[in-house]
Formats: sequence, C-alpha cells, structure tokens
Amino acid sequence: MQFSDIIGQGEVKQQLAELVQHNRLSHALLFMGKEGSGALSLAIAFAQYIVCEKVNGKQLADSSQQLGPSLFGEPTPVVEQTTSKPNDSCGVCAACTKVAQLVHPDIHFSYPTVTKKAGEKPVATDFISQWREIVKLNPYFNLYDWIEHIKEKDNSQGKITAEECNDIIRKLSLKSFESEYKILIMWMPEMLGTEGNKLLKLIEEPPANTLFILVTENEAQVLPTIISRCQLVKIPALLTTDIEQALISRHKTDPAIARQVAGVSEGNYHEALQLVQHADEDWHSLLREWLNAVLKTGPVAQTKWVEEISRLGREKQKQFLRYFNHLLEIAIHQRINPNTSQDSQTLDFANRLNKIAGIEQQKAIIEELDRASYYIERNANAKMLFHALTIKLYHIIQDKIVFLMD
Repeated sequence: MQFSDIIGQGEVKQQLAELVQHNRLSHALLFMGKEGSGALSLAIAFAQYIVCEKVNGKQLADSSQQLGPSLFGEPTPVVEQTTSKPNDSCGVCAACTKVAQLVHPDIHFSYPTVTKKAGEKPVATDFISQWREIVKLNPYFNLYDWIEHIKEKDNSQGKITAEECNDIIRKLSLKSFESEYKILIMWMPEMLGTEGNKLLKLIEEPPANTLFILVTENEAQVLPTIISRCQLVKIPALLTTDIEQALISRHKTDPAIARQVAGVSEGNYHEALQLVQHADEDWHSLLREWLNAVLKTGPVAQTKWVEEISRLGREKQKQFLRYFNHLLEIAIHQRINPNTSQDSQTLDFANRLNKIAGIEQQKAIIEELDRASYYIERNANAKMLFHALTIKLYHIIQDKIVFLMD
C-alpha cells in the first residue's frame, strides 16, 4: 500500500516521509485518528515506505554490486547516486510487493482477537488470514466489522491478550529477515488493558532497528504509560471533498449521492461507504413519520413507528440517527447562514426543524441521538431504546409544536 493509495491526508503523508528523509524516525509512534480517517492505511503505507528498496537505497546498492568491473576491460558503469529520497514507496520492488500482500516477514501485525473455545489463548497470528482478507477488501473497516469477520459466537468481545503481548516480545526479539527494520503495527492498542504493561520495557528500550506503530481511534483509552513512550502523529478527519472524490472515482458513486453522503459522513470514509449502501433508504419519510407521531398522532402511532424501526438492522438504525443529526446540524447552520448550499428538500426540512425547536433544544436532541447511537453499537434493545428516545424527544420540544406535513 502506497501513500498514493490513501484518500487525502496530504500533510500527514508529507510529515511521515520527512521523518525518514531527515532521519527523525522515533522507535515508537502513536497514530491517533478517528474511525474512517485512514490511520491504519497510513500505518501500513508508512511501513512500506520504510522497507521500500528504492527509499532505503538497497536497490541502488544491489545494482552497483551486480554491475561490478567488466570482465573485458571496459570501464565500470557508473550508477547515478542521489541523496534525496522519494516521497512515496516505489510499489514495485520485492519489499513493496510483499507489504502489499501483507506477507513481509519483518512487518508484524497485532489486533484484537476473540476466544473461540473455552480455555483458548488466541494470538493475532491465529487470525492472520482473516486480517489479510479484510484489509485488502476495505482498509477503512472498523472494530465492529473486524469482530463480525472473525467471531463465531454472538457475545464475542475483542481483546489484545497477555498471550499476544508475550508473542510480540518473542517475535521482536528475533533478527530481521530482509529489511533493516523490524516493524510492529498494532491496531487498537486501547484494547490492551493492563496487559499492555508487559510491553512497556520493550517499547521504551526496543532491540536495534525495531519500530512500533500503534494505531488508535480513542487515545483517551490507551494506557498513559504507553502514550508517554510514543511520538504522537495526529490523523485528522478526512475533508468532505476528498470523500466525495473517492466515492466517485473508487466506487463509481453517482456524483449527487457522493456529494450528499460526503456531507453527512463527518470525515469518516467508513461511514460514507455505509451511507452509500443505504442511499436508497427513505430516511426523510421515516423521520417525518416519527416527528408527527411524537408531536401529533400520539402513543399508538409512536408504538407503530418504534415497531417499524426495530425491524431494521443495527446499521440502518445508526444511519437513520446520523441522518437526523445531519439535518439538525444543517438547521443550525441555516440560522447563521441562510444561504447554505443544500438541495431544496433538505433545506425545507431544516427550516421546519428550526420552527419546532431552538438552538438549545436542537443541541439537546443531537446529544440524545449520539447517546442512542452509542447504545445501538453495544446491542441495546431497539424497542426500549427508541421508545425512550421518543419520550425524550417529546419533552425536549413539547413547547414548540409544528407538524411536518408533506
């Protein structure tokens, strides 16, 4: 995976390349990026950049050795030397080819695993085939996607175990096979827990030419003792324009849908892909029915609506809540800048929301919707959750009632 394969993040790519070019590479880096920002992709591309034979000069050195002096007295061919390093890996040398297939012997991966049998002590290597599959399929996957990909029981919980830490120590104690560096890419170090203390000494005093790249989506949950030993690399959310262009060029998404989805996704490319899959859903009608049930038609209509949304899958429920959140944000922007660029249906709905509730009420609704999404991700009972949300919604906006009719 090259830097050029990654959506946006131009400044971060340049920063990472300069760490190698200026010999400022720390032995431990913590990539901090929210879901869908491409932090894992950047870590893999950075590892490929480090081991690339063109970047580290191995290709050039090998060429000089192969040419050598002429057997027939001709002048030795001169190989042009250069001190500047490219800003991306070449993508074609032996090392790059192996990294692209996730089989380079000096690049190791660590990630949350699940226990399939009682008493089992899983390590990342047990799931390496599934890891290669999901990274190649969509490197912007999230933790839920990964656990669903490897679990066999519904109550499986992902974790980086103490046994995994011991396996990391063992692997990094070995000499590198091909590259100058041994590299460990750990995805989701926040899933370590206290087991991470086993790695503290190794991270602080690693073997020569050993590099740790930790990739987190929530640095607040990473052990402070690990953070203090790492050079921090902040990965910002993706730009809306970058997501829009990627959806069009990589997934052949209709430009109108890509523009709408990019605006809703909040810099999260994983979320954008999910939204594209559900782009044909009529969230507008579903939301209108809900608000009319809350404000006009009463408990019977509310119960019917809750039954309807409870039959949708968890991902669709999250998408619906995100759609409502997006409309509320547009409504707030409309108060400040009435010339907001949106389609007429969206603007009409946003203006109706402004008649229903003031800014403070809209902020309160957004907080409740975020909280509901959090509980949906954790398998909350959908009927109970949406019944409770309906009641909260009524109490937040009961003083300003306007019906959302066609």
